[in-house]
Amino acid sequence: MRTGYLGVAPLVLVLVLSAPVMAQQGDGTDVSITSTIFKPNKVQPTSERLDQLKAPEGFSVQPFAQGLGNARIIAVSDKGFIYVSRREEGDVLLLKDEDGDGKADSAPVKVASRAQAHGLAVKDDRLYLATVKEVFVAPIQPDGRLGPLDMIIGDLPDAGQHPNRVLAFGPDDMLYISVGSTCNACNESNAENATILRATPDGKSRIIFASGLRNTIGFDWSPETGELWGFDHGIDFLGDEVQPEELNRIEAGKQYGWPHVHGEGGFNPQSTPPGGISKEQWRDMSTPMVLGYTAHAAPMQFKFYTGAAFPADYAGDAFATMRGSWNRNPASGYEIVRVRFENGQPTAIEPFVTGFLTDGGKTHIARPVGLVVAKDGSLLMADDTNGVIYRVAYQGHAETTAAAKAPPAGPMETQATQGVGVPLAKDRPETTPEPSTSTLPLVITSASFAEGGAIPLEHSEYADGVSPQLSWTEVPGAASYAIIMEDPDAKPITPFVHWVAWNIPAAITALPEGLQEQMRLTEPEGVLQGRNSSGRHGYLGPKPPVGDPPHHYHFQVLALDALLDLPPTADRDAVLAAAKGHVLAKGTLVGIYQQHVEPPK
Repeated sequence: MRTGYLGVAPLVLVLVLSAPVMAQQGDGTDVSITSTIFKPNKVQPTSERLDQLKAPEGFSVQPFAQGLGNARIIAVSDKGFIYVSRREEGDVLLLKDEDGDGKADSAPVKVASRAQAHGLAVKDDRLYLATVKEVFVAPIQPDGRLGPLDMIIGDLPDAGQHPNRVLAFGPDDMLYISVGSTCNACNESNAENATILRATPDGKSRIIFASGLRNTIGFDWSPETGELWGFDHGIDFLGDEVQPEELNRIEAGKQYGWPHVHGEGGFNPQSTPPGGISKEQWRDMSTPMVLGYTAHAAPMQFKFYTGAAFPADYAGDAFATMRGSWNRNPASGYEIVRVRFENGQPTAIEPFVTGFLTDGGKTHIARPVGLVVAKDGSLLMADDTNGVIYRVAYQGHAETTAAAKAPPAGPMETQATQGVGVPLAKDRPETTPEPSTSTLPLVITSASFAEGGAIPLEHSEYADGVSPQLSWTEVPGAASYAIIMEDPDAKPITPFVHWVAWNIPAAITALPEGLQEQMRLTEPEGVLQGRNSSGRHGYLGPKPPVGDPPHHYHFQVLALDALLDLPPTADRDAVLAAAKGHVLAKGTLVGIYQQHVEPPK
């Protein structure tokens, strides 16, 4: 940060927006917000300032390594090798403490160089590294250095305000990748922004696991329950106390509010949901936070304690780094917090290590980012401003915890297999017409392809990915129509759902090519599009692996005697459950798609 300019005192930059920020969006919103920009000045971690660090009785906080520059995320291998990414330098450093004295044995060794290096994960003696758009993997050599980096993902979304991708392996052995939003509060054009993705370890396929997460840099799995928990960053410029930093239980298919709803249901006055969805509707289909923490504290890496060196009272608890605010006065964050858990559920968030904010809150010696449980059970914390890794160790005499077991895989596997291995929609009992209407014909045609014919390239995800034109015969007595498109040839998600749409008005028996890919359509008005197997809303075109035999894509239309009362976050199974007993007729159009060659990069 530059200081001392425009006549501001050199120790601190304070800018108070005393004129109210007016949020008006043509819907009657009129909210006055006073927002503060307050950036404590960076000072050096002198011995006097280090003496001011505070931790619970019996704990010590000492530098483990210094002079590391922009130290961000930390990962530790099974052998105890310590890796730290540096975003500004664009590399990964290797540190060791083989003599066990609580300090790095020697100067760090650079083991990888990639622009915007950030997220790190270790799995099966391999180090995974995330940049803005890529994920790389390299074997860990016996001395801790890395073999050649191999890019397994190269098309993560472009960055904006939040370029810091992070990743971790779940108990189901799948790779989870957090992709932050491009903005403070906006409707993203790329569905993968503001999400957590779930990818195969080879990176060849991925889905959106959860959405509405502005920037969940810190996430981890409870060793007790196997549930995924994460800390999400709140929206800026809503005032000193709004919004709280959110601790969420993150589950498959759920939406967590951003950018229109925050906390326990508060509305963001600056935003407008797409497709005519009201904020009340957005709130009702979003999952509220479980616990909140002081606004603008900026949660970073989050880890359950799995070691065997802290007092037994810490068993099952988690820790998170709070990098520190710039949009609040007095400053918040600049600390490590403890998240207390009881019976697998969080009960409180409280300061654990403080004192990085100095001189009465006017300066700081560290902005905590990386956090990891070292092999000896201590905590290692990376500061990305003064380039120090701190070691938090327990030296008291209380009985210590037992090492935590690996989180159970069941909860994540159960979530991932919902709706997998079931019959196509047309063959399920939910779509069986009533006997009195079972003879009503419903014939589907398309101007884009013939029955059993090849689906043109432009309708695939290898090209434009636009929905094809569809028409169907009118069914007497129908109040609405629904569409479900499935691929029974996909692996491992079988059948793979490509499109779910419902509440198509009875007067409409044709849809044009290229519908919007969003939850609710304004043309045709009121049509809802639920989650497909990729976690997106709207049509997802064919994208079978190159060289696969032709995949068969079933476009299934249901004529219903009612409108379905479902939120647009619903999936195929929810739609079919709601449609049961309301199906008048059904029809199917099958198209095939095969990709022979890799598309040009």
